[in-house]
Amino acid sequence: MPRRTKRVEESAATAGTLTALGRYAGPATLILSSLADGAKHGYALTKDIEAFAGIRLAPGTLYEALSRLEGQGLVAAVPSDDRKRPYTLTAVGATALRTHLAAQRRTAEVGLKRLAGNWGGT
Repeated sequence: MPRRTKRVEESAATAGTLTALGRYAGPATLILSSLADGAKHGYALTKDIEAFAGIRLAPGTLYEALSRLEGQGLVAAVPSDDRKRPYTLTAVGATALRTHLAAQRRTAEVGLKRLAGNWGGT
């Protein structure tokens, strides 16, 4: 029983964070980064992510990640007059993205420093 309590506590601690997304953290990071620039619908997200990251998310991956992000309150659907469904970054999503990117920056800095020390170059 203590093991279950720990999982519930860990789940509560990671709610509203990209850590809770597991294997979807990569697409989530790309989507949230795109939405940090303003609301976008699926096709616009795909094109923006492709432009800034060089990665094309498959529609299934994109919409699965959007569904998970919306379920966690990190993004919200915006009302629209046509059949396109735009999404916007929420305040919780902005905080989660900022925290996640800061951790990724620290990891990248450590990796680059270690590479420079052991493998030369900068």
